[in-house]
Amino acid sequence: MLIRFVVNNVLSFGKEKEFNMLPMPRLKRLNEHKYNINDFEILKIASIYGANGAGKSNLIHALFMLQNLIKQEELSLNYSNSEFKFNRELGEKPLTFVIEYFQDNKSFLYGIEILNNTVITEELYESGLGKKEDKLLFERKTNVDTKETKITSELFEESQESKTLKKVIEKNLSKPDKIIFRNLTTFNEPYLKDIETAIKWFDETLQIVTPDAKPSALSHKIDIEQEFKKYAEDTMKSFNIGIESIKCQKKTLKEFFGEDDLEQINNIKEKLGKSAENLLGLRNKNSDEIIISKEDDEYYVKKLQIEHKGQHDIRAMFDLDEESDGTVRLLDFIPAFQSIIHKNKVFIIDEIERSIHPLLIKELIKKFSEDTQTNGQLIFTTHESNLLDQDIFRQDEIWFAEKDNDGCSDLYSLSDFKEHSTIDIRKGYLTGRYGSIPFLANLKDLNWHEYATKT
Repeated sequence: MLIRFVVNNVLSFGKEKEFNMLPMPRLKRLNEHKYNINDFEILKIASIYGANGAGKSNLIHALFMLQNLIKQEELSLNYSNSEFKFNRELGEKPLTFVIEYFQDNKSFLYGIEILNNTVITEELYESGLGKKEDKLLFERKTNVDTKETKITSELFEESQESKTLKKVIEKNLSKPDKIIFRNLTTFNEPYLKDIETAIKWFDETLQIVTPDAKPSALSHKIDIEQEFKKYAEDTMKSFNIGIESIKCQKKTLKEFFGEDDLEQINNIKEKLGKSAENLLGLRNKNSDEIIISKEDDEYYVKKLQIEHKGQHDIRAMFDLDEESDGTVRLLDFIPAFQSIIHKNKVFIIDEIERSIHPLLIKELIKKFSEDTQTNGQLIFTTHESNLLDQDIFRQDEIWFAEKDNDGCSDLYSLSDFKEHSTIDIRKGYLTGRYGSIPFLANLKDLNWHEYATKT
């Protein structure tokens, strides 16, 4: 579970800003939205509003940058080019990411500072959650001039063997443009197990869905998991958009590519052999995803198809490229909502309402809000004002992003305004009561006829 995320000098965040999932003690409504982990409460849902360019998507992008860094282990030009552009301070300023979270009922705090394509500071704590002192698991410091790395950790002081391992890591594995977080999980040492637990959050728990994301390996999931297939069908049918069923078209490699295309078939088998999951995802000429899988020594090609019912009870199968963007987007949400209902997953969705009717997305969010048996977190950015409903959200679950006079993105919660629980917050938002909406006065004054081409 995400507790808080802090950024500084990253993208449009020129000053230190924090987004968190911490409930305000004074708010007593929708108490079922609070999870209790080790006597610590965090919220299950949050929405982030803001005008175009205000920075709400940059918050998601910054989190994606951090996740990608931990997965890839090394810096790229994306990081050196992602600092805040309007920095007025003299001297160079590092990019800073700090995140606090729960993984397997343990709380962790991870922070990293990057300057001139060098990881100058990287540290991981077992968080005390403000109730007790944080426990340092490791701290890594890099000298910007000499590029030498020093590691501090009590974990490496327990034996001569662990001290020797620390020296090996400092000398041979610590590179200025690489993190050491993942390196420390590769050693099969009992005293490093907490670090292994901590990195699972980035590998398994955190799921980020971008506006252009497409359903991934759904056809395979539909084929092998009957419970998921039923959940997906029931959910899509409940939207009343004419869907009768979701099916997996399954053919052998030879049936799909033809008996004579042996070169293509052998090439695919070779690629599949390198996959630890015996799965290979490809896109056909229509951008439909096809999944190649190996099952019981046979190779199969799987493609998702949707059955619709028309007039006179006529039924027809449609490929994904024949479906609307909204239908495909809804399909993308099916695994997400199943996961956050049943598992301790954190789904972050940028522009959740994209291509989906406002009433439909509101009902989807409302169903998650009212479900008292959920297990995960849902965090999303949106422009959809119809979601500003205090029957769906607590005030501390509604966030706003806005640019200040220095071009910096600011983040703040509706709970900062101390509104009454009966007030129409949608109306207040649209009238600018909470900021974070476009300023349209200049557009009204624009005389665009001046720019018409004379003929």
